[in-house]
Amino acid sequence: MRIGIMGLGRIGAFHAATLAGLDAVDSLVVTDPVAAAAASAAERFGARAVGSPADVFAAGVDGVVIAAATDAHPELILAAVKAGVPVFCEKPVAKGVEESLEVLRAVEGSGVEVHIGYNRRFDAGCVAARKAVVSGELGALHTVRSTTLDPAPPPAAYVAVSGGIFRDCSVHDFDIVRWVTGREVTEVYATGGNRGAEYIREAGDVDTASALLTLDDGTIAVISNSRHNARGYDVRLELHGMKDSVAVGLEDRLPLRSVEPGATFPAGTPHDFFMDRFADAYRAELTAFTEVVAGGRPSPCTVADAIEASWIAEACTLSLHEHRPVRLEEVRKV
Repeated sequence: MRIGIMGLGRIGAFHAATLAGLDAVDSLVVTDPVAAAAASAAERFGARAVGSPADVFAAGVDGVVIAAATDAHPELILAAVKAGVPVFCEKPVAKGVEESLEVLRAVEGSGVEVHIGYNRRFDAGCVAARKAVVSGELGALHTVRSTTLDPAPPPAAYVAVSGGIFRDCSVHDFDIVRWVTGREVTEVYATGGNRGAEYIREAGDVDTASALLTLDDGTIAVISNSRHNARGYDVRLELHGMKDSVAVGLEDRLPLRSVEPGATFPAGTPHDFFMDRFADAYRAELTAFTEVVAGGRPSPCTVADAIEASWIAEACTLSLHEHRPVRLEEVRKV
């Protein structure tokens, strides 16, 4: 199959490399507002560089991958739907929930599959954890802990347009908690602080945050996030049930140092970034998208799925600013 790629920045180029190595993909057609980025990708991956998204569709692609700036996501998703071409788009659907809802309304009933990129759904550990929940081997869950700690904060220009830590970073935790547990969030309480990077405070954001989520069956989920984890990129998930407990991310590259006498775990080189930690998950995610393009499966993460995680982010942002619990029904507009 022929796949188009729109946007060839850091993640777009990473996706191009992954797609070029998949057996199901015969050729790539790439475009970026910076022509040199498209030319570079074309040279590196044997792709065809074209001048615009319209040229990508004109090239007869079977599916498209959107890795462009967030502001461009709605327009490009809708262009793919209009062209009848299955589309993979990095999260978020749009900069705000209102615009995401407009995309949802346009996509519903179109018959075109739209896959939103929440890569943790394809991480082997998260997949195993979900199976443990579904099989019942953990018993009824009582506590879930999800952690995302970045090694360093993003640039000031990125923070200024990110929407805040809950919409930009924690949203991955929100999505994976929903997906692994199969439950919905009913209420949140969020807090945060600033321990460095003054430009984050100036943007009205926090660099370290926690959220307490109540799920619809009474399970409590604890979310921990920070922009300052000097030891490396730390992503973990714990599920504690009445019969058993499991953890994702407890492996030798965990960026955490034990001070227990005689302890040698973890012994490996710590993960240093998300593309390192989730390289296999991204490959599995894009492999799944080729199956969507081939008609072998429906989208594994729809626009509606992505919006559910966004509602949680909205509730947490409100809770942070108003210092109070917020029920999801308070922010949900549909």
